Amino acid sequence: MPVMSDVAARAGVSHQTVSRVLNSPDLVRPATRARVRRAIEELGYRPNLSARALATKRTRLIGVVYPPAPLFGPSHTTMSIQDAARLAGYTTVPASTEGATASPHDTLEFFLDLAVEGLIVVAPTTEIAEAARSLGGSLPVVVIAAGLGVEPPTHVVAVDHEDGARQATEHLIERGHRDIVHIAGPENWFDARARIVGWRAALSDAGLPVPEVLPGGWDAGTGYEVTRELIRRSTVPSAIFAANDLLALGAMRALHEAGLRIPEDVAIVGYDDAPGSDYYHPPLTTVRQPFEEVGQRAIEVLLAAIDWGGPDEVLTRPQLVVRESSGR
Repeated sequence: MPVMSDVAARAGVSHQTVSRVLNSPDLVRPATRARVRRAIEELGYRPNLSARALATKRTRLIGVVYPPAPLFGPSHTTMSIQDAARLAGYTTVPASTEGATASPHDTLEFFLDLAVEGLIVVAPTTEIAEAARSLGGSLPVVVIAAGLGVEPPTHVVAVDHEDGARQATEHLIERGHRDIVHIAGPENWFDARARIVGWRAALSDAGLPVPEVLPGGWDAGTGYEVTRELIRRSTVPSAIFAANDLLALGAMRALHEAGLRIPEDVAIVGYDDAPGSDYYHPPLTTVRQPFEEVGQRAIEVLLAAIDWGGPDEVLTRPQLVVRESSGR
């Protein structure tokens, strides 16, 4: 395999110039830079990452801990982290939290053996968040969790789900609704808790009654069964705010079966803006999560934590997407 000195000889430059082209290209004149890159392409040179790590004491590896269930929010957050890390010149090493919550020590040893420079933990539940805290003593750790609260040595990046729920509820209030129920996510999820807080706060600020939270989950079947129970009891509200789009989809199915019109009889707002939500019948008003921004900010905070400490907490704001299900 060609080495850096071979590239230098082919391009007619020094070994240091080749290194600058690879690591700090802006320091090299464009003509020289082009010559070196042409030599790299002709020779098929690939940098020796192990040698670079030894020389710089930087592996450019980041550990990413993610939940095992392929749910929309956590999976898209994990993908956005991987994309942002690649753009920053880092490689991610993924590890599922299946088993990690029971033995965070084993997870830490795994990442320490790989010499990762830091960890990003996608922690939607309280169990995963507690495990993440135990990993923070040996490495810089960024936890992605809404409403977790900052507690050293971890840093927090999150979507402001309380604000997203406020936007959804206030939108329904502006449409004239006074009876707005909430089908919630699992109670041990930070995201679900934050959405309950935002929904309650919006109703209270408007002087409206705050009904009991309807216990739910994340799947369409749960939304369907909860809404069927409302219909059976003849307690159908004028509006439903569902904690995610699948719950909203199930609720819509139950309303359609009962002959109730959306949004004329019952308005519905979901959360996530999952692919296809604009093709629901009718198209679903929902709250879009800024997954790309979360990934970018998580990488920024982690790299800052590696170098100098970084900010303790960063919140990103979701966006209400208005479609037909909440009324015209």
